[in-house]
Amino acid sequence: MRDYQTIERQPYDLIVIGGGINGAGVARDAALRGLKTILIEKNDFASGTSSWSTRLVHGGLRYLEYFEFALVRESLHERELLLRTAPHLVRPLMLTVPVYGKRSRPYWKIWAGMILYDIFSFDKSLLPHRMLPKAKFRQHFRSLDPENLNGGAQYYDAQAAYAERLCLENIIDADRAGATVLNYVEVTALHREGDRITHLSCEDKLTGETFEVCGHEKTAIVNTSGPWVDAVCQRGTENGEIQPIGDRRKIGGTKGSHIIVDRFPGAPDSALYVEAKTDGRPFFIVPWLGQVLIGTTDIPYDGNLDRIKANNEEIDYLLTETNNIIPSAQLTRESVKFTYSGVRPLPYTDGKSAGSITRKHILVDHGKEGAKNLISLVGGKLTTFRHVAQEMVDAAFAKMGKSAPPCPTLTRPLPGAGLPSDEVVAETVKIYRDRVPVQTIYHLFDAYGAHTPEVLARVDEHPELAGQITPELPDIKAQVVHAVEAEYAHHLIDILRRRTTISMHCCYGLQTLPTVTAVLRQYCGWSQERCDRQVAEYRAYMEDNCIPDYALSGSRRSIEAVSA
Repeated sequence: MRDYQTIERQPYDLIVIGGGINGAGVARDAALRGLKTILIEKNDFASGTSSWSTRLVHGGLRYLEYFEFALVRESLHERELLLRTAPHLVRPLMLTVPVYGKRSRPYWKIWAGMILYDIFSFDKSLLPHRMLPKAKFRQHFRSLDPENLNGGAQYYDAQAAYAERLCLENIIDADRAGATVLNYVEVTALHREGDRITHLSCEDKLTGETFEVCGHEKTAIVNTSGPWVDAVCQRGTENGEIQPIGDRRKIGGTKGSHIIVDRFPGAPDSALYVEAKTDGRPFFIVPWLGQVLIGTTDIPYDGNLDRIKANNEEIDYLLTETNNIIPSAQLTRESVKFTYSGVRPLPYTDGKSAGSITRKHILVDHGKEGAKNLISLVGGKLTTFRHVAQEMVDAAFAKMGKSAPPCPTLTRPLPGAGLPSDEVVAETVKIYRDRVPVQTIYHLFDAYGAHTPEVLARVDEHPELAGQITPELPDIKAQVVHAVEAEYAHHLIDILRRRTTISMHCCYGLQTLPTVTAVLRQYCGWSQERCDRQVAEYRAYMEDNCIPDYALSGSRRSIEAVSA
């Protein structure tokens, strides 16, 4: 149970609104530097933009074309740091760029970009690029479209297959450092007196309980709510009346959609970074946890931020363009196993194409808008969250009139940091292999890293928790209990979509609901009524956000049929 009375009595140094990767990074950095910190997220941690990306930790090769050299260097430096501080979650990934006549940048331009990419990543531990002339490229990539092929390039970036867990580990480290972290708590009002925000009104969306979060005369507030930045600023109040903080729109988000399919004939082992045959737009075809992740689109978006879905046209576009680049793929709508879509919190611009809008982050100081202790983040990438957090905490110290201590996150590993060669892996396999399949143990280390023994310790107390959730996947019942008891999970969607990736692999997770709810009733104290309500909410979420409209059209057949 959350103790809101204690929270109301505690004046905080730093209040963070938004629990995606950037907010989590800010809370972690601030708490580690000694600030009394609270983070408030209206849904689950990493439930917004942080779970909607292509799951790449990359420098942004395309940004070179727009001369955003500082962003590329920042991103490549942060990529290297994450490979060291979160090696269980951020892993090297080879990318291949086929170069075509007429529809691609010319071969020399790609080559020049590769050289620059290597220069900007001079401190990297990954291998440098290599260029493949036409004959060599065709030899190594026989399934790719040969029409007008001029060769290609290969280089390394990195992948965060469990992007949500990267955010979660920042939350866990912030919590351990003394921060208060709250998901499913919504900020309903920012109360302003004079030129400062003095306190926030909040509502617990799980219980309906309301409470206030207070600061002191030097408190700083950071708004890292991503696409919701403007919505948060609209909740300013003064003397009991709504007084939005500023009247200038700051977010001009673009929608990005992805599809997940099973591996198909011709699917390469490396990721492909390709330009669409019909319109030249770049997109990725990425090996992901035994499947293939394809995306993304880039469309201006002004719709409902809480209900976003890849539409039929976007799905067809991604299928068509994948078939164009890999003719043997022969993908159809029936090939789609999962979809997800979200909004990039980019700066608002008028008249620019979606692809040309800068990906650089901006710290907005609201001092000129009557809230001198409020800073909002516009933009921000998965790759650069740590550096963004460092900048924001430095800015918060400046707002407080204090000298900022050194940033500890430059070298501090995330809590689960570890490598497959670590002794604890072999020791854990030896202890549990008689009860848990070895494949599952290694799967857990891939996702949980050094926290894996904590998950498996639940099997010691309740051996039945070693059972698989579904025969198709290595996940076990102990993960369900661990998600609720140790990882702030409150809903089925938290467990199946963000603490694990079960919903993305296995029929939207629908066939696992009876097993998961049985575990929750027996080991987590969930009532039958709560389980029934959660199942209904989960199904509705999948219909509204993930299951394609074409799969629900016509007679609007039951969701059970979609999962069959």
